[in-house]
Amino acid sequence: MLNWAKQQLANVAGTQEPEYGPDAIQTVSQQAETTPYTELTRDDLKWTALQSTCVETQTFYAFAEDGTVGMAQLIYNNLAGLRTTTQFTTKIFYPDGRAPLWTSEQVDDHQFANDKTCFHSDKASIDLLSDGETYHIKSQASPKTKVDIKVKRAAPSFKVGQDGTSYYGTDPQKPWGSMRHVFWPRCDVEGDFVTKDGTLKMTGRGVFIHALQGMKPHHLAARWNFVSFHSSKYSAVMMEYTTPPSYGTTTVNMGGIVSGDKLIYAGARNSATHTASKHDAEVDWPEPTALAFKWNEGGEGAHAELAISMSSRADRIDVMAEVPGFVKQLVGAAAGTRPYIYQVS
Repeated sequence: MLNWAKQQLANVAGTQEPEYGPDAIQTVSQQAETTPYTELTRDDLKWTALQSTCVETQTFYAFAEDGTVGMAQLIYNNLAGLRTTTQFTTKIFYPDGRAPLWTSEQVDDHQFANDKTCFHSDKASIDLLSDGETYHIKSQASPKTKVDIKVKRAAPSFKVGQDGTSYYGTDPQKPWGSMRHVFWPRCDVEGDFVTKDGTLKMTGRGVFIHALQGMKPHHLAARWNFVSFHSSKYSAVMMEYTTPPSYGTTTVNMGGIVSGDKLIYAGARNSATHTASKHDAEVDWPEPTALAFKWNEGGEGAHAELAISMSSRADRIDVMAEVPGFVKQLVGAAAGTRPYIYQVS
């Protein structure tokens, strides 16, 4: 009861949680020991839309044939059951090295379809079509980037373990938080991103991820690694996060490999490693310069490795842009939270 009360205080105030230890998280990796993965049904694609503190997202990445990479994301955010907002964000990475184009706009008057598989608002919509295999994403939320794309599943989808969810709390029967991810690892994309410079044809490959952070995000995870790889035959996706010290600095990894139209591996036996880094003098932070991703480490069947050497980054995101630098250092030291995201495409 005391631990629950401490957690509730931290959840309301946003302060650092006590150190409960690694036993206070029941990871999806534990589920994967007996059930490596489960294929998705339409029910798995429903918005949860919790009426308590949470951040829920549907994120679509499009890798166009000309090398352009586009992201469209809908964010549902609930603050302590008191205020709910929905935000539509886009990002475009250009193959010629231009600075990425980022937009993020609040959308209002949101509502979900009766079965909660579709989202509508005044300026953006995400519809799961009747075939259950295609999303239609449209947005005029920002004058800088308008979106009209279709994302069609091209291989089996999955969630790691039985439900794709890690549960947080000292009583496994009554968790006080959760983290969930489900994946469409290989998709066909068609449609456009329209900017002031013209229309970008986004025909190519893609990946879709539906995530739910059922608690304050910085209490759930302090560090993240994510990769999505596509070639003419293969696709691979990996999502890894590490908890703050409150939950034992525990690392959870989910990933899958596709060959053609077949899912040949999905599970939790994966790793993401920063094999080299340099000092980013501009923000006084370590910037990764080389990474190694491994799927199905030590397991039977399909196995993949991806090594990335980054001569330059595509972008650096300051997730606490309005916070003074010394505060970021204190947050990093106290909670283990990393205030910068480095992206490469």
